[in-house]
Amino acid sequence: MPRGPRLDAPGTLHHVMVRGIERRAIFRDDADRADFVGRLAALAERGALQIYAWVLLPNHAHLLVRTGIRPLARSMRSLLTGYAGAFNRRHRRAGHLFQNRYKSIVVEEDPYFLELVRYLHLNPLRAGVVPDLQALDRYPWSGHAALVGTLSYPWQATTEVLGHFAPTARRARTAYRSFAAAGAAQGRRPELQGGGLVRSLGGWVAVRNLRRGREQYLSDERVLGSTEFVAQVCEEAEAQQRHRPRAPSLERLVTAVCRHVGIPPPVLQAGSRRRDVARARDGIAYLWLEVWGQSGRAIAEALGVRPQSIYRAAQKGRKERHEWEGITIR
Repeated sequence: MPRGPRLDAPGTLHHVMVRGIERRAIFRDDADRADFVGRLAALAERGALQIYAWVLLPNHAHLLVRTGIRPLARSMRSLLTGYAGAFNRRHRRAGHLFQNRYKSIVVEEDPYFLELVRYLHLNPLRAGVVPDLQALDRYPWSGHAALVGTLSYPWQATTEVLGHFAPTARRARTAYRSFAAAGAAQGRRPELQGGGLVRSLGGWVAVRNLRRGREQYLSDERVLGSTEFVAQVCEEAEAQQRHRPRAPSLERLVTAVCRHVGIPPPVLQAGSRRRDVARARDGIAYLWLEVWGQSGRAIAEALGVRPQSIYRAAQKGRKERHEWEGITIR
């Protein structure tokens, strides 16, 4: 059975986890970690995500993020596909790197935001990657060091986190450090893991179906929050479904873009590197992935290129998005 779309809406807070296939390492060395962090930073700098907490461990990674100008699924696809391809090239391997899709959970902010910031950042301590909190303060592969001020990651949303603790940066860092220290002895907390460690299936349709019985709200693994919060998510899901534009057929999209550029559609599959052909591919990829959120694999097959090439084409197409979005598709 096909998997449904992710639970998401603009401004939604998510706890995201990615894990290596068969629990294998997804970070073998600092070059791998730096590559992943660089890609994460690029998403934050483009306004795709606000990143409040993040941590890299040998075989998995946690993120606490808020969606920005585009849905979480598109940002994660860009991050993970690009990283996996680079990882395989660096280590001369082939095949899947990640276990299934990433896991995500929609989070109710007020009761869980700071708890998750702390819980995620204490992962290296719980896992024995660092020996104590002093070492965690200097650990370069999590957002904790930026919050205590020992390292700087300009793309990390530290001000938004520290603002919960004190009005000045110095006092806020001290208060956050004390807050983290108080949580160091708590160990694993299943109540904060929930759907973050379980595949999210069914998308917005599944969330709307929760209305069939309010007693189901608190048990849903896709949402961490109260009954009232889940009800609010339901309302937003319904509004999103009502206003979401319907994607055209791929054939109609290809025909419209090729007509706009002035080329016949068959040349797209001929592997031509002509500038106008490449530009048409960029526009088609942008509209199909970024605007309508459709499958990259489907369009890659239609255009005769690799899926990785489609994601890069979509990024190029975004630079001319106003032109592509103005095309009439009949």
